[in-house]
Amino acid sequence: MNKLVTRLLLGLSLLLAAQANATDLKVGDKAPDFRLQATDGHYYQLSDYLGKQTLVLAWYPMANTRGCTLECKSLVEKGDLIRQYKAVYMMASVDDLEDNQKFAKEQKADFPMLSDPTKETAKAYDVLNLVRVASRVTFYIGEDGTILKIDEDIHPKTAAEDIAANLAALGIAKAE
Repeated sequence: MNKLVTRLLLGLSLLLAAQANATDLKVGDKAPDFRLQATDGHYYQLSDYLGKQTLVLAWYPMANTRGCTLECKSLVEKGDLIRQYKAVYMMASVDDLEDNQKFAKEQKADFPMLSDPTKETAKAYDVLNLVRVASRVTFYIGEDGTILKIDEDIHPKTAAEDIAANLAALGIAKAE
């Protein structure tokens, strides 16, 4: 399938996904653990952050698409707003590592961008949509591993500001 057809299907899936809840997980549930490779070559897993800091896991549909590029740019340009909190943030998609690495380099991403090409973690988080890409959903996971908030109303241009506002609303401590 060529890239144009893939992007058209992605657009259609995003419209369909917007009409239905992306996840059956709920606030208060234990977040599924994961171990995924990031664009920096390291592996990241939820258990690394337990007892240490809040984890913001922002799922996005596909590298190099308009909304995903806007979201990434927001996090690059205004990530300092998020770093004011005792929290770590990362983006995740089902793109293969090479696509994500290229995307991260082009966008100058200074945070981990996780790749889930097997789609197992996306399935565990119940974000895999009809065309088998992740829906745009951000999970706020507390130090104890429970889901504090699930945000399905993402505004890519203001992603960093929105994440910082959510961290404040959730009462996440400021970084020292």
